[in-house]
Amino acid sequence: MGVFSALKRVLVGKPIHTKHAHHERLPKIYGLPVFASDALSSTAYATEEILLVLVVAGAVALPMVFGVSLWLGLLMIIIAFSYFQTIHAYPKGGGTYLVSTENLGKGAGQVAGASLLIDYVLTVAVSISSGVAAIISWQPAAKPYAVPIGLAAIALLMVANLRGAKESGALFAIPTYTYVGMILILVVKGIIDSAGQPHTVPQNLTPPSEGWHAITFFLMLRAFAASCTALTGTEAIADGVQAFRPPEAKNAAQTLLAMVFLLMAMFIGLSYLAMHEGIVPIATSDPNYKTVVAQIAIRHFGEGWIYVLLQLATALILFLAANTAFADFPRLSSFIARDGYLPRQLASLGDRLVFQNGIILLSLAAMALIVIYHADTHSLIPLYAMGVFISFTLSQAGMASKFFRERAPLWKGLVSGFGALVTLIVLGILLVTKLAEGAWLIIIALAVMLFIFSRIRRHYDYLARELSLSPSDTLDEAKTTVLLLVPRLHKGILQAIAYSKAMAKDVRAIHVTLDPANTGKIKEDWNKFGADIPLVILESPYRSLIEPVIDYVDEALEEDPNMMVTVIVPQAVPKRWWHGILHNNAAVALKLALASRKNVVITNVRYFLK
Repeated sequence: MGVFSALKRVLVGKPIHTKHAHHERLPKIYGLPVFASDALSSTAYATEEILLVLVVAGAVALPMVFGVSLWLGLLMIIIAFSYFQTIHAYPKGGGTYLVSTENLGKGAGQVAGASLLIDYVLTVAVSISSGVAAIISWQPAAKPYAVPIGLAAIALLMVANLRGAKESGALFAIPTYTYVGMILILVVKGIIDSAGQPHTVPQNLTPPSEGWHAITFFLMLRAFAASCTALTGTEAIADGVQAFRPPEAKNAAQTLLAMVFLLMAMFIGLSYLAMHEGIVPIATSDPNYKTVVAQIAIRHFGEGWIYVLLQLATALILFLAANTAFADFPRLSSFIARDGYLPRQLASLGDRLVFQNGIILLSLAAMALIVIYHADTHSLIPLYAMGVFISFTLSQAGMASKFFRERAPLWKGLVSGFGALVTLIVLGILLVTKLAEGAWLIIIALAVMLFIFSRIRRHYDYLARELSLSPSDTLDEAKTTVLLLVPRLHKGILQAIAYSKAMAKDVRAIHVTLDPANTGKIKEDWNKFGADIPLVILESPYRSLIEPVIDYVDEALEEDPNMMVTVIVPQAVPKRWWHGILHNNAAVALKLALASRKNVVITNVRYFLK
């Protein structure tokens, strides 16, 4: 086993046999942290994002955070019910992409798929950046190391997911359930503590440089748009139904209901406490920066060990929230790749029964965003949620089309149709309110993705046309010439000589001479061991080993364009890897130089040095 293989086994574990695939399916208790961590973790920052919009209108606007949260809760129920129907209609998974493709056409499916892929990359970047913010709230001295911390977290998630779904589910269960439990305890304790107490009015608010904003309908729309980050990840369970244990659809649907119940209780509860206690968001540039959740926790738990545990649990689930994308991005990529819109390598299961190429691609893309945006959540948030609402709208429109076409009960089609209308309106709100904040980048990214899809599909269609067999195709007899490269005669060459004679009748030995004084010696040795194979001496006035061989190969091809030319390159394999530095590895350069030649086959005959 090589060094790379040994390192891979240590990091990701031993290969898993295909017959054991069913053992890697997730029970509901692991399915929730794997597929719902993104949605559940959004409670750590969704309320704060609403307050950051409302605060520009002063203290009178901040209590409206609770009303905005209730409206979002209603939208959450509509979307969840639609995906509940999707799970049962498509129990083999595929979710939004499959629903849109089958019911609205390939174009709609591509838009849905591209939107979700972009959103999953942003999910990783936003979740990791939020986790870094939670760490900075606890330890402000960590702020200069925000980007390295974020990159390290993505690398750890990548390794965990490369180990397999079951192992990653077990790893993420404890932090997820710890966070959920502590937030629910905080909400319950906060409601009990606030019973009978008057609302706290925020004090000493600093007005923006342009003065306080009026409370307008557009401001409320902006606040609602900011709250929509809490809905990202709700589609993940529908996309990954086949990751659950049988009965897959039932277990996935029950996990979806549990996620929605917990998400609503946590999000609306935290928004109520923020309203009741007059919480004001603190700028990340402030040396005393604390997240909204941290401020609420300090009021009810103090800054003791419970607060520290909550901050650690918050940071962990925000880091692990990215796992929703790690669970779904590779799976969605595999569906799109099978349809020919992404490289086929993304459709291949690795030896740990995970789509490892998709996991690695997602990690690299998210790392790039962490570096570009300096792990700043508020810089990434404007780019977030647009993609997922595009997919929400297409998915529900697709389900409505399916129900009406199949003459299902009328209420099913009406519910999905109403959901599509609502999410389309929300998408319009997001587009209008976030366009100036950078949401236009998502439109450009979506256009680029669709262009990439079309070019990849065009290539695969071209490949299919070129390689398809027709009745006129025949199996012709192949003619071949073998060219054996002989740098000098020694024991290692003998096996290559025998192999060359066994391959074809037309065999020629090629020697490139850099020093004419050595020509007599190579001819003498060849007469003893050359086995009647003609020796061709090529002069190299410019002392190149490669160019004379290339010229000779081209001449051989000109003699008969249909001829197959096999170039045999003897290559030494040293006992120690570092011994290779001491050898002239002309074989590698020669293979690269001849790789583009038509009808040329390059073969290595290796001899091992003891």
